[in-house]
Amino acid sequence: MSGSLKDRLVVRAMEEGFARAGICAPDAAPETAGRLRAFLAAERHGQMGWMAEREAWRGSAAALWPQARSVIMLAEAYTPESDPLAGLAQRDRGVISVYAQGKDYHDLVKRRLKRLGRWLLDQAGGEIKVFVDTAPVMEKPLAQAAGLGWQGKHTNLVGRDLGSWFFLGAIFTTLDLAKDTPGVDHCGSCRACLDICPTGAFPAPYQLDARRCISYLTIEHRGPVDADLRVRMGNRIYGCDDCLAVCPWNKFAVAATEIGYAARVGVPELADLAGLDDAAFRLRFAGSPIKRIGRDRMVRNVLYAIGNSGLPALIPVAEGLRADADPAVADAAGWAVDRLSQPGDARG
Repeated sequence: MSGSLKDRLVVRAMEEGFARAGICAPDAAPETAGRLRAFLAAERHGQMGWMAEREAWRGSAAALWPQARSVIMLAEAYTPESDPLAGLAQRDRGVISVYAQGKDYHDLVKRRLKRLGRWLLDQAGGEIKVFVDTAPVMEKPLAQAAGLGWQGKHTNLVGRDLGSWFFLGAIFTTLDLAKDTPGVDHCGSCRACLDICPTGAFPAPYQLDARRCISYLTIEHRGPVDADLRVRMGNRIYGCDDCLAVCPWNKFAVAATEIGYAARVGVPELADLAGLDDAAFRLRFAGSPIKRIGRDRMVRNVLYAIGNSGLPALIPVAEGLRADADPAVADAAGWAVDRLSQPGDARG
């Protein structure tokens, strides 16, 4: 077979369905450890204690697996077919982040990574480890080091020929493969992602305070959300796509090829979701990344959206949950009833 191992690897990655592939050294992003340390010291990680627990590994890919000589970073597109912000105007419905509209990306990406990894082992031997989001790996700095793009002012990765809508996966290998040139920042003077954030989660360009991020609040945060942030959440009930959706580089976004990412959740009715018990929740979101937050957190988020809807017709829905067994749900129900019972101008 002609071509270098790296060239054949990239071709194989495209055949597997990945949108882009790049390679860097495990120690190619030395600034990561310092940035992570500052982020944790400022307590911007909120309740995500796991970030601090594995700080040493997360801050250095080389420390995670010292035998690794190369990191293969893969991008997998999940670009939406329609405007992800359109649902924000449908006040009786809940908006779910694009990445969670279809099947769980952890499963889909990991299967693809394992197939590509097995091919690499067959071709050249060595050892591999594959990672998709759940391990202490800082995928975005490594992806920038591997030339897939750059971390934009919203801290997410952006690619000139990828846009913003893609997952990242990593294959660590003991093989010493040719490395790619790191990505270069092309944000320029644009600050669209910073200005659109409903909660002001960016203290400065290239900095994120997760404690104010709607994705964090709806997915990671346990218990009641601060009242001033609830109002800003609107009808976003799982994640938030605002900063991704406004990026001008999305005009170059790659179309998704994996049918598993096709939207199947849609923009569900708030009243319908509020009535879910645990069994119904697990059945409805089986095979979806949404299942990880559980019924209680989802219904809490739905009640915040009901409180922000401005629709008094939803008061009975919230009223029925004021005595819920989960304290955060009961609190959210009371808040929603109180908010919807105020005069229209007071609700905002």
